[in-house]
Amino acid sequence: WTLGKHATGPHFSPFIMSVEKGAALFKQRCAQCHTLNAGEPHKTGPNLHGFFGRKTGQAPGFAYSDANKEKGITWNDETLFEYLLNPKKYIPGTKMVFAGLKKEDERKDLIAYLKSATA
Repeated sequence: WTLGKHATGPHFSPFIMSVEKGAALFKQRCAQCHTLNAGEPHKTGPNLHGFFGRKTGQAPGFAYSDANKEKGITWNDETLFEYLLNPKKYIPGTKMVFAGLKKEDERKDLIAYLKSATA
């Protein structure tokens, strides 16, 4: 399954996601540590441009934890949905200090925004 305007799959029933709400969440919860556009510098966290379809720990020039480099998953809708719930549980040993987004709708909205903003 993939997230588009409508999502289906093990964690999703059909719904319409809000890219606008996802943009607000990114600004509030993520922008302090991450950039999105090609060529922007890394901050505390890596630049996220082009990360969908890429394996963990692969943004050039960012000093990832060994745990992140060795996780070996590819970022997609499902892996990001699970990761955003509790990053330290999904990748034990990650340097990311973000506690996660417990609300499913917030994770769905953020993923919709990230897919559009990092392509």
